[in-house]
Amino acid sequence: MSIKGEQQDPGSMKSHIDSKPFDFSAMLGKHRVSVKLELIKRLWVNITNLCNQSCTHCHVDASPFRRDYMPRHVIDRCLEVLAQNSSCRELDITGGAPELNPDFDYLVVEARKRGKHVLVRHNITVIFDGNPINRDDKSYLPRFYADNNVEIIASLPHYRMSVVDRIRGGGSFEKSIDGIRLLNEVGYGKDDSGLVLNLVYNADGPLSPADQAKLEADYKRVLAAEHGIFFNRLFTVTNMPINRYRQHLQQSGTHREYMERLRNAFSAEAVQQLACRSLISVGYDGRLYDCDFNQMLGMQIEEPHAATIFNVDLNLLAKRRIRFGAHCFGCTAGGGSH
Repeated sequence: MSIKGEQQDPGSMKSHIDSKPFDFSAMLGKHRVSVKLELIKRLWVNITNLCNQSCTHCHVDASPFRRDYMPRHVIDRCLEVLAQNSSCRELDITGGAPELNPDFDYLVVEARKRGKHVLVRHNITVIFDGNPINRDDKSYLPRFYADNNVEIIASLPHYRMSVVDRIRGGGSFEKSIDGIRLLNEVGYGKDDSGLVLNLVYNADGPLSPADQAKLEADYKRVLAAEHGIFFNRLFTVTNMPINRYRQHLQQSGTHREYMERLRNAFSAEAVQQLACRSLISVGYDGRLYDCDFNQMLGMQIEEPHAATIFNVDLNLLAKRRIRFGAHCFGCTAGGGSH
């Protein structure tokens, strides 16, 4: 596959310039911590930046106005790599709203045929909004997910309407609650169903493990008592200081303060939870990255013999050197992002 050189956008270039006082590799050295790599067990594929929403914290800068899709031949190559590597057991599909890629259903079904566990990063409201371009209906998604035993990782910024609607727009909270009800109706979130529904909370700063546990308990209590809905686990992800959230921090004059909070909350224990230790991120055009956040900054992997999914060797990549940046403090602050 021939891929043209990618121009660095001014925002991404500025992120590298500003990151000099926040040297993540130096922090690892200071704490005498190394990132221990494992075999690649997950392909994390970003198949579109089109989304029915424009969330204020989105590190992808996704919106209804983006139009990049992973084409069928790149999707097929991802499926080939999954089939050829028994240690790579999981396919993690993200976007934008990944369901808006025309080949999304095909990717899910074919990955399941190959015996792979499929996870989807789901924003819930796409069930009702459909495709913002052609208005394709997506109301079938809950049943489709259940039929294919897809693990759902669904973003719900908070359990209060005011917070969610401020981040995602008016009416988003009610749609999210209604969407979770539909997922519950087909079995998601029930302990004995085998259908896993995990929610994601985006944190404006570091949270300790105790804070994370309390937040999960609060989510479960409020959502069950006030809305009659349920889920399995709550994942907490620190808002990454890149793209749209970085712009928010800069406009509010709090960017440096936020970076200092992340750096000061560095946890050596959280380093060994880093997702980049055992996955490879694949861009819509087939380029490879250490994680989805590096992908959004144009930071390709440093292995020259595996620049794209078309010449990848997963065994070789399990020995690579991971590229770090200032944003990596987001994944190791407090209890970490997981």
